[in-house]
Parts: sequence; structure tokens; C-alpha cells
Amino acid sequence: MDAVVLDGSGMKRTLGRMAHEILESNQGADNLVVVGILRRGYPVAQRLAFMMTQIEGSPVLCGKLDVTHFRDDRADEGEDRSEIPFRVNDKSVILVDEVVFTGRTVRAAMESLLKFGRPSRIQLAVLIDRGHRELPIQPDFVGKTVETAFGDHIVVTMPEDDTEESVTLVHAQDREAART
Repeated sequence: MDAVVLDGSGMKRTLGRMAHEILESNQGADNLVVVGILRRGYPVAQRLAFMMTQIEGSPVLCGKLDVTHFRDDRADEGEDRSEIPFRVNDKSVILVDEVVFTGRTVRAAMESLLKFGRPSRIQLAVLIDRGHRELPIQPDFVGKTVETAFGDHIVVTMPEDDTEESVTLVHAQDREAART
């Protein structure tokens, strides 16, 4: 049976806490930019940047990063859809994804980000950390840690693409049962 990990209000509270933690860790928003990994990391990044802008009273810039060209486990899907309309050189970049799992997406994202310049620092913020790393990558800011089996799936829905906002854990055995 699917388990709701965060509902809409839980996501809002979690992202608000993360925004405060990021600002505290970076002594404010000076020299700070946010970059979301396409596809679901970008809406999370937009929300974090918006919340930090509200807290600090000064704009926190946000961009989106397409990592498909740098993946080692998936085929290249063609055109680069990255949009980073600011310089990352000497900036503290908050790299955002909705879920961290094996670490492969984050590795590809760091490589992709470097084509836009050389940040002074890259920190990783994720809404959900579900474990099972294959690479030595750990997030700096975590919304929620969820214990999962390797075959489980975390589904993050956001109003940008979906009708409601939630994080749901779909157990592997439930996915298998639905297929039969």
C-alpha cells in the first residue's frame, strides 16, 4: 500500500525549514544562487529560492539544469534544456533535487554545472533522502529521510505538473502487484 510521506502542508513546512537552514549555513543570501535539476528538482528549487527571497528581502536567483548529457546510466535525450541566466563563477550554488537515491544524478549535475563556470562552493539540498548510495555523495540539506527498500519508488507531485502536492512512497511489492 502506498504511504504518504508528506502532504501539501508538510511539504511547505519542510521547504520553509530547509530555506532557513540554507540561509543560516551560508550567513544569508549574499553570493548565493539556486540551481534545480530537471525535472522535479527545478520546482523544488524555485520554491526554495522564493522562500529565501521572502526571508532575506533580496532576490535569490534560480536556474534549471539538464543533466541528461552527463548521465552514465541513461541515453542522451538530445537538446540541453538548462537555463542558468546568471554567472556561477565564485558563487555558492545550492544544487537542488527532489530525491537523492544512488547519487548518479547528482554526480552528473555537478559535471553539467561546471560548464557554466566554477562556483566557489556547491551544496546539495534534497527534499527526500532515501539512501542506497552507489557514489560517495551526501546532501547538505535534507527535507526528510525515508527508509526504503531498493526497489521502492518515491513519487513527488507538484502543482506545476500535477493536480496536488505530495510525496508518496510506493513499495516495490505494490508496484509488482499492480503490474499483474
